[in-house]
This record gives sequence, C-alpha cells and structure tokens, in this order.
Amino acid sequence: MPQQIDTEHFDNCVATLEFALEKLKGITENENNLEYNMARSSCIKEFEIILEQGGKLLRKALKPYFSSSAAVDKLNFKDVFRHSVLHGLLNVEESERWLEYRDSRNTTAHDYGEEFAEKVLVFLPTFANDAKNLSKMLKDAK
Repeated sequence: MPQQIDTEHFDNCVATLEFALEKLKGITENENNLEYNMARSSCIKEFEIILEQGGKLLRKALKPYFSSSAAVDKLNFKDVFRHSVLHGLLNVEESERWLEYRDSRNTTAHDYGEEFAEKVLVFLPTFANDAKNLSKMLKDAK
C-alpha cells in the first residue's frame, strides 16, 4: 500500500499565494508602493516554492509505478509530469500547464525585475488552482 503523501506545507504555500494575490487586488500598482511590492514579491516566492514542491510531491506519487525509488529520482522535472500523465495522475492539459510554468521559471530564473514579476502575476490565479488540484489528487491517490 502506498504511503500517504503529506501536502501540509504545500497547501500552506498555496494558501499564502492566494492570500497575497487577494492583497494585490486591493492595492494600486505604484513603484513606490511598498505594500504592493511586498505582496508581489510574496506571490513570486510562493510560485517558486510551490513549483518545486509540486514536482517533489508528484515524484513521491510516482514511486509505486517504478521498479525502484532510484529510477524515479533520476527523472528530471518535466519527465515527472510526463510520467504523471502516463500513469493517470494528471491529465495532458494540466501537465502541459505545469511544464509551461517551469519554462517560465527557467527562462526568467535570473530576472527578478519588475517585468518578470508582472508576467508571472498574470498566470498565478490559474497556477494556484492547478496547485490545489495537484494537492487534491495527491491526497486522493492512496
């Protein structure tokens, strides 16, 4: 029987992201607005954490489908999501979005400027929803 996957930290990060996104809705963007900058920075940091944690948790969910844990551990981030589709843990559309999130993160990994932050903010509501769906799937896949 597969072990229960603990998603508590992941869920807390998603809740923090959603809280920060709500805070942003009520703040007018202004380069001198410290509250806006703090909320935006929180969103970006939670995006990065959730993205990495999502891959790690999904890797745990894949272990029963492989001959050894070492085989799963050798998969790169994108292969984890591809195998998740093959084993029915995610659908193709979900997996493709996660791969796009990763591409977005990789192409802007060293760009912590305002332009990067504003681009990421556009897809964060969808990302938060995908993260909640991933958590639900992980909890249901006992």
